[in-house]
Amino acid sequence: MSTQYTKSDVILIGSGIMSATLGSLLKELAPDWNVRVFEKLDRPGEESSNAWNNAGTGHAALCELNYTHEQSDGSIDISKAIKVNEQFQVSKQYWSYLVNSNLIRNPQEFIMSLPHMSFVQGAQNVEFLRKRCETMAANPLFQTMEFSDDMEQLKDWIPLVVNGRTSDEPIAATKIDGGTDVNFGDLTRKLFGYLEDTNLEVNYEHEVEDIKRASDGSWEVKVHDNQNGKIEYHTANFVFIGGGGGSLHLLQKTGIPESKHFGGFPVSGQFMVCNNPEVVDQHHAKVYGKAKVGAPPMSVPHLDTRFIDNKKTLLFGPFAGFSPKFLKTGSLLDLITSVKRDNLVTMAAAGVKNMSLTKYLIEQVIQSKEKRMEELRAFIPNAKNEEWDLVVAGQRVQVIKDTDAGGKGTLQFGTEVVSSEDGSIAALLGASPGASTAVSIMLEIIEKCFPQHVKEWEPKIKEMIPSYGKSLAERPELLQELTDSTDRTLGLTPDQKMSHSG
Repeated sequence: MSTQYTKSDVILIGSGIMSATLGSLLKELAPDWNVRVFEKLDRPGEESSNAWNNAGTGHAALCELNYTHEQSDGSIDISKAIKVNEQFQVSKQYWSYLVNSNLIRNPQEFIMSLPHMSFVQGAQNVEFLRKRCETMAANPLFQTMEFSDDMEQLKDWIPLVVNGRTSDEPIAATKIDGGTDVNFGDLTRKLFGYLEDTNLEVNYEHEVEDIKRASDGSWEVKVHDNQNGKIEYHTANFVFIGGGGGSLHLLQKTGIPESKHFGGFPVSGQFMVCNNPEVVDQHHAKVYGKAKVGAPPMSVPHLDTRFIDNKKTLLFGPFAGFSPKFLKTGSLLDLITSVKRDNLVTMAAAGVKNMSLTKYLIEQVIQSKEKRMEELRAFIPNAKNEEWDLVVAGQRVQVIKDTDAGGKGTLQFGTEVVSSEDGSIAALLGASPGASTAVSIMLEIIEKCFPQHVKEWEPKIKEMIPSYGKSLAERPELLQELTDSTDRTLGLTPDQKMSHSG
């Protein structure tokens, strides 16, 4: 008996923010295409995109110190910050288009205005922050950034952080009111709501077990229906693997040459969450500090106001944890089964190179609550043990690959797109600033995988993203015009506040 295949133009694996973004872009650009989505959980946005599994920072390089670094001549390199900010501007333009077109509604449910701040301690760090602010404020993207090392000013900006501080160690902060808090889980659900209204087929509780190339060049996808236990077979000309930590295993199954020599290192995150509404109400910002010497970039401490389920909350972290799972809902065998003949040397080299990271993770895993509270008190001197609880956040899989600069087994801290030479399959690996830059990343995939359509689609892309193909940093008037219009559409006003009760 021959196997029955259901044919699609496009198959999207995973129902997080990446598939939601690519699906909605394709629906606007090629409305007649047949697109199917497969998700192993029972609803969208529940793994890496879930509000509790995602830092919720609209990553625009306004507060994240690891996007800028001091060079040997003392100057500050902000090129990465410019790139990340431009990418977030693209996301805001696209979300604004969706709201204006009534494709998604109530943007205040997924995005809120929130000051973004950087906070440092010690004379050397204060001087770095001052120079960084001067360099960034000279760029149109960051021109409203303010610096202060004045205690009275800081007390007004971040009272929880300043009050009760007994040390005479100098402290300083930068503040920019144009930051945001984003609930990517809610945004993902809105996007899938719109897609399902257009009859795009989303199959929940369907787990992709295998992907292989068919003789005609298309892709055969084997799917297990977890509701009835049946196996289904599907084919598509293009497949996107957007399964978060689960993407690496599926990419390996494709056998494409580009998938070789990639590995993954899983890291879980934990946050302290404040349970006292009076404390929550005293803080209104995302405040990012500096990672300790020797700690990985993903461990940058931050004290975040968050808006989750219409409630204002306050989180501090992240504290790293370790689990061999690649997803919160994954298997304890994920790490072991990701080691293949072609990436064995890469993985082994990464193990040797990252002994300090392994040591750091072990220290984090066995850390007591009192030790975590000590780290929190570096931010909030008066923090009380009974007012903070520990919450386990999402799993992230950091990409390990061989690079010219870093050699064999280099651990990457970022987002990586891997696609076949013919553009018929693409996968997204890695972590931050992923969700914030989803629109730019998916446009990159569209350009790479559908080059034959880009010219025809370009007018529509420019309608959705007016700055497409242009640098806003080099066009201050266009930047101002688009910032005003997107902020108005998304309901973003810098003085937007919300009490803990919502």
